[in-house]
Amino acid sequence: MVSEQAAAPAAQVLVASNRGPVTYALEENGELTAKRGGGGLVSGLSAIGDEADALWVCAALGEGDREAVRRGVGEPGVRMLDIDPRVHADAYNGIANSVLWFVHHMLYQTPLEPAFGSEFRAQWASYETYNRAFAEALAQSAGDGAAVLVQDYHLSLVPGMLRELRPDLRIGHFSHTPWAPVDYFRMLPDDIAEQLLRGILGADRAAFLTGRWADAFTACCVDALGGTSGTRIGVHGLGADADFLRERSRRADVEERLVALRDQVGGDRKVIVRVDRTELSKNIVRGLQAYRQLLEDHPEWRERVVHVAFAYPSRQDLAVYREYTAEVRRLADSINSEYGVAGWTPVVLHVKDDFARSLAAYRLADVALVNPIRDGMNLVAKEVPVVSDEGCVLVLSREAGAYEELGEDALVVNPYDVTGTAVALHEALTMPLDERAERTKRLAAAATALPPAQWFLDQLGALG
Repeated sequence: MVSEQAAAPAAQVLVASNRGPVTYALEENGELTAKRGGGGLVSGLSAIGDEADALWVCAALGEGDREAVRRGVGEPGVRMLDIDPRVHADAYNGIANSVLWFVHHMLYQTPLEPAFGSEFRAQWASYETYNRAFAEALAQSAGDGAAVLVQDYHLSLVPGMLRELRPDLRIGHFSHTPWAPVDYFRMLPDDIAEQLLRGILGADRAAFLTGRWADAFTACCVDALGGTSGTRIGVHGLGADADFLRERSRRADVEERLVALRDQVGGDRKVIVRVDRTELSKNIVRGLQAYRQLLEDHPEWRERVVHVAFAYPSRQDLAVYREYTAEVRRLADSINSEYGVAGWTPVVLHVKDDFARSLAAYRLADVALVNPIRDGMNLVAKEVPVVSDEGCVLVLSREAGAYEELGEDALVVNPYDVTGTAVALHEALTMPLDERAERTKRLAAAATALPPAQWFLDQLGALG
């Protein structure tokens, strides 16, 4: 059962995503308060102007959103779908985050998982229902020949479903994650793998963050289906929004947090910064292990460097994520207990999300550690060079999508190699300031080559 806000007039540009540009909170007094988000899609829709008849179709994610739908409260240009919470939970947590995310980021412990049995099949039926709700809403809301940009792994089936309902539409699908190589993708049941591929191939154009992920998708299509069935494949490497970041990072709240962080670090110590969600693919644990190895192998850095680690909790409704977050805390405490002395805390760990504090850390960083196991892009790697006050060295995993654009001026690491990452951290900390500044300048230029608004407009233009 799906309830939704009243449909807007027929739109000519439509975006579909699990999370929309606004979320609602239900206050104790019964009032609804709206919180508006940012990002590339918001920037892109703003860039095309009000005259474009744009509409964003998204899911109601919490009780506040659902209450807004029931009351008919909404933002102009947004259509929010209140999909049955049990269906949404199975589709979002059961399939999107616990299966598709794990496949594309290659996170399974294969001796024990996955095991695709009856529970998986029931959750897959919810994933189909969830995608169908989006396809029907888009079909109903789109004007003749409209352009529809479907976002990410949550909605992989939508293009095919929408194509059957509205063959006149121009449909694009964009994958914000990596795409699994053939051998890993084949872990999925054959019928499910084919359904996912055919779902995306319902689009006129399927786009990815890097050529590597686009090639992997094409290889899976060739392996399972014999080809891409005429669907065009594109690459759009989302960049950082330089103007926004530079302005936002100089506001008073960031300055306040910068002072507080400097007090926590103490003295004129070097600072290694990481900013991540406690997402399994971000590799925070091995990053901390590499920092501990640095302190062990190079005692001269003790009391002269601090690792500022922001690990913001993610998907804490899933047990494996709660356990991972707990391990991050345990390891940080262990390093501080082993090496810390009066006046020096080796690891400064923050777990409460605070964007202003993240920007302050970007400005303070001598070294930025971005070592994901696998990442579609990783915007932190692109944001730090843009914001850094004195220039910083980027230690970057070769498995991040950003490696394609930034690898030449970063210190590149194998994310599984703790010793190698420790060596790279030492090299970063000892890099001459003039070389560091030149690298940062080139990194910032590459990182901002395709800002969010243009990234969106390029996809729209490519649909014809």
